Amino acid sequence: MSKTSPGVEPTEEATETLLSHLIELRDRVLRMFIAVLVVFLILFPFANQLYTFLADPLMAHLPEGTSMIAIEVAAPFLIPFKLTLLLAVAISIPYLLYQLWAFIAPGLYQHEKSLAGPLVASSTILFYLGMAFAYFVVFPLIFAFFTAAAPEGVDVMTDISRYLDFVILLFIAFGIAFEMPVATILLVTMGATTTEKLAAKRPYVIVGVFLVGMVLTPPDIISQTLLALPMWLLFEVGLILARIMERRKAEQKAAPDDDPDGPDDPDGGPGGGPGAGPQSGPDSGPAPRSGTGTTRPEPAGRAPAADTSDETRPSPAARTGYTPLSEAEMDAELDRIEAEDARRGNASAGNRTDGPDDAADDTPDESGDRPERDPR
Repeated sequence: MSKTSPGVEPTEEATETLLSHLIELRDRVLRMFIAVLVVFLILFPFANQLYTFLADPLMAHLPEGTSMIAIEVAAPFLIPFKLTLLLAVAISIPYLLYQLWAFIAPGLYQHEKSLAGPLVASSTILFYLGMAFAYFVVFPLIFAFFTAAAPEGVDVMTDISRYLDFVILLFIAFGIAFEMPVATILLVTMGATTTEKLAAKRPYVIVGVFLVGMVLTPPDIISQTLLALPMWLLFEVGLILARIMERRKAEQKAAPDDDPDGPDDPDGGPGGGPGAGPQSGPDSGPAPRSGTGTTRPEPAGRAPAADTSDETRPSPAARTGYTPLSEAEMDAELDRIEAEDARRGNASAGNRTDGPDDAADDTPDESGDRPERDPR
């Protein structure tokens, strides 16, 4: 018999939700595969022309009477096929990213959606710009250098397979290098660093981009420099954009609140401000007189009365702005407090129980005269 507790078993609703997500993921992966396949089928009849176009930067600098060679038996067919497939994936990147975005977007917050959309679009455009920069700027320079540096008696005839691997490596390296602004903005947005720290570490960044260029490019100074300089410039662009974003956020935080009256308004809030009136109700005590005065201090050695009877003394805050009590009213108030203390003491001792009108008998009347006190 299984000893698994019932709480470990997933609910039917959770199982259905997981299955629905897996089905949606399968559908979107199939759409991505179909999109790449369609683009590949469209480009495949032009596979040889595409390879010729890719090889033009090298072919333009080869000595006369030389050409590229294929040292493998299946290379004349497989290499153009491989190039067409990679090109189909590169062309389908916007649609592939859209399918990925449509799958994960429902689980993101609104501010994450507003940030991820522009970053995905800009990163795709920058990747394409890096590939174009490598083809139109870098390839002519490095191939002219390589062919001119060949020793005498050496015919430069590059294998088509190795040439494809070389240019694909450069395409990926320059495409990733052109993502520097996106990486800078992400680091600042996530709080991993600040623009001031990045600006202070600019010398280390310059050394780092040259190291990256040395690793990602062939072992020559030209391709390394042509990769490091754009990375440095793009780092500066990303730093400027990050500063603009920080300035906008600071302006939004510094903007005044549109709500003029909060819940604790000093003129009419629940705490009572300078314009608040006296308390009213059964526990408000005798009504104070209008005028200006100060509050009466508590008698020395006398404990304040607890707020348990029907008639309680008004708080000092309720008397602010009124005249002080007269001597007769002060005596009456002290007698009332003594009567209440005596009544509570007798009730706790169990000797006898006072009626509800005991304290009322000792309160002063409107004329301010004190009634006769009970000799008890």
